[in-house]
Amino acid sequence: MNKLNVSLSPHVHSGNSTQKCMLQVIIALCPALLWSFYQFGLGAIIVTLTSVCACVLFEFLIQKFVMKVTPSVCDLSAVLTGLLLAFNVPSNLPVWIIIIGALVAIGIGKMSFGGLGQNIFNPALVGRVFLLVAYPVQMTTWPVEPGYFDVATGATPLALITQMVNHVPGVSLESLGEAFLGTTAGSMGEDSALLLLLGGCYMLYKKTITWEIPVSTLASAFVFACLFYGFEDIPGVSNWSIIMQQFLGGGLFLGAIFMATDYVTSPMNPRAQLIYGVCIGFLTMVIRRYGAYPEGMSFAILMMNAFVPLLNSYVKPKRFGVVKK
Repeated sequence: MNKLNVSLSPHVHSGNSTQKCMLQVIIALCPALLWSFYQFGLGAIIVTLTSVCACVLFEFLIQKFVMKVTPSVCDLSAVLTGLLLAFNVPSNLPVWIIIIGALVAIGIGKMSFGGLGQNIFNPALVGRVFLLVAYPVQMTTWPVEPGYFDVATGATPLALITQMVNHVPGVSLESLGEAFLGTTAGSMGEDSALLLLLGGCYMLYKKTITWEIPVSTLASAFVFACLFYGFEDIPGVSNWSIIMQQFLGGGLFLGAIFMATDYVTSPMNPRAQLIYGVCIGFLTMVIRRYGAYPEGMSFAILMMNAFVPLLNSYVKPKRFGVVKK
């Protein structure tokens, strides 16, 4: 009887590396990034440069002088963290608050666990949630025009929906086309579902990510948006419009495509990834509908990050060669 002899791993090396993976995600973010520069002008540029430079600097300093290891900033993971943090904050956020967020993201969200590959939670979201709790006024003041100093601000579509559900008079929504193309108030990551989706398609083509997490997250969010908002009695607006605004607005596409798919903080096998994505979509809509904040994507991803070890332990693929009896 012939036996299959399997040698020690690795068996095949694809030629990929951490730096290449990070670069592909950065490239995928570029369309939405350039559009945000056009949409928000100087503010988006200042926020992005400050966030990226601060994240890279803090990672270098912590590794060099605190951890006493060779700095690994050339792997581009700190650059990506800085970009994602910038995508999660208003484009008129003061520089000193951005620097604090970068310190929390790198120092607490990443390096306190040992660095890349060992962090439990998505570092950019750790920084974003900290800033939201510590500086709620600055983190919920959204520019509606290009600029950085003394720009006009307004409510995001999700905040307007919350007001409409609570029957606040005189509130109206922008068109679905504006939400899809990216001409509404909000953070850089809420600006264009179309361009974020384009970046996601690029990463799927490059096999940087797989389809399970983004598809299950978006599908789950849409289903629960229908359940939570499909039966609301809101004068002057259709339920379908509310549902699609919930689907296209906020950080749903950014979170589902670029943040929930983080290699380190997401499950390893497809079945666990599907469960993970469904739970993120569900929690996002629960927080949006019944929570204190109109947006819930960041909290949902961080909560599910905490459950990833359990998903990896209890939702396992069938072992190679095992015959089911």
